[in-house]
Amino acid sequence: MDHTRRRLIALGLAAPVAAVVLAGCDQAAVPKPSFKGIDITGAEYARDFDLPDVDGKRRHLADFKGKVTLVFFGYTQCPDVCPTTMMELAQVKQELGADGARVQGIFVTVDPERDTPEILKAYVGAFSPDFVALRGSLDETKAVAKAFKVFYAKVPGQDGSYTMDHTAGSYIFDASGKVRLFTRYGTGSDNLKADLQQLLKG
Repeated sequence: MDHTRRRLIALGLAAPVAAVVLAGCDQAAVPKPSFKGIDITGAEYARDFDLPDVDGKRRHLADFKGKVTLVFFGYTQCPDVCPTTMMELAQVKQELGADGARVQGIFVTVDPERDTPEILKAYVGAFSPDFVALRGSLDETKAVAKAFKVFYAKVPGQDGSYTMDHTAGSYIFDASGKVRLFTRYGTGSDNLKADLQQLLKG
């Protein structure tokens, strides 16, 4: 084998090795975001919803494309988890300044029997004028909760009253509408703000 042919073979073998090394460097140069919430990027659940808002308009995640969206399942008579979650999100939106306009809060009721459109409108409006409340039928509520892996159950009380047990956490979607994080109740507004800021950069 002549010298030229040996040289070409050597170069051909070296090229793939160099490509692998360079590819490895490129991947290392882009660090994976470090979130405070639970990173569920690529999850096969929490993909979308199809529910009416308080004005009867059917809403989907695509309606909020371009915004980082937080979806929370709760009910208006919830004594602590629900108002605290909504208040923290409203606080973070304010602290983000102009970027806060690109953060969307969505409240999905798990108690459509008591949470009428009027009650829901007043409830979310008390936290932020641009929060959206969604209220499906009993069957629709059951279906969307299953699609989001959200638990809820009616807990009977005295004199025919009841409360609702439900998943105490929020789903956060990036501006393209892809689910990215699950944030547990009690994470705190500082951690929520840090996660939203990272997603807003993307």
